[in-house]
Amino acid sequence: MTRAMYLIRESLVNMQRNVLVVIAAVLAVFVSLALALSALMVSELFRVNTVQWQEGTHVIVFLRDTKDGIGLEAHQALLGEILEFDVVETAVYIDKAGAYQEFSEMFANTPSIIREIDPSVLPASIRIKLNDITRYQDIDFRLAGDAAVRQIVAPGETIERLANFSTAVNVGGLSLAIVQGVAAIVLISNTIRMAIYARREEVSIMKLVGASNWFIRVPFLVEGMLEGLLGAGLAVVTVAFLRRWVSGFDGDLDIFQLVISDGYFYRWALLFLFFGALAGIAGSALGLRRFLKV
Repeated sequence: MTRAMYLIRESLVNMQRNVLVVIAAVLAVFVSLALALSALMVSELFRVNTVQWQEGTHVIVFLRDTKDGIGLEAHQALLGEILEFDVVETAVYIDKAGAYQEFSEMFANTPSIIREIDPSVLPASIRIKLNDITRYQDIDFRLAGDAAVRQIVAPGETIERLANFSTAVNVGGLSLAIVQGVAAIVLISNTIRMAIYARREEVSIMKLVGASNWFIRVPFLVEGMLEGLLGAGLAVVTVAFLRRWVSGFDGDLDIFQLVISDGYFYRWALLFLFFGALAGIAGSALGLRRFLKV
């Protein structure tokens, strides 16, 4: 216990001797891990919202009616044809009455709009759920030119944009994080080198009186670990604050959710704390290997 306290105390003393360099190293770890963790949180937001869309109606086929010479028989025939498509999981027919009921529920808080709408204006439709959302264009291709089809609407293109944007955020954020992470390791390594140089005479005396190699190394390794852990802790706290702040706007949006589950965040937070400590140890080991000949 006494030896452990001595090693920790020596690490803290080393950090006090090089405060500015230590701060620079901590900030480098903080920036790199905050970027990486933020990119993961943004990616999770897009994943959650994309999944939410994928679990609903993927394609809506609006149908022509008797005014266009198309009757219920044509609607049912088209429904049967769609159900046979290999990309279709389920398909449900919504008649004019069902469409008007949906419209009334959607605008229940604005009855003036409901009164202005003639139920006969709203078209019947077929709501399709696909077994693979990426194949939504197959429906367009197969139903192109069908006399019963008025319009085909699919959110698949929007989902693709979300996925592409999420990928770009991940690549950009993680690339910056890697660059900053390397810089953090180099800064920590330089901090350890300066600490070794400042204590070179003390280290030589310790070797002469029989101190083991690891007894000399450990305080410097602990110092690097503390610097990495401090930077990672700042990154986690900052992203946690931003997560809570952003989630406060969730009630203002009807379509896009801004809430990330606690389990997902805490799992990655612990992993980033561990990685910060590991990066600090790696930087210290690099400094020791090159400048401490023990």
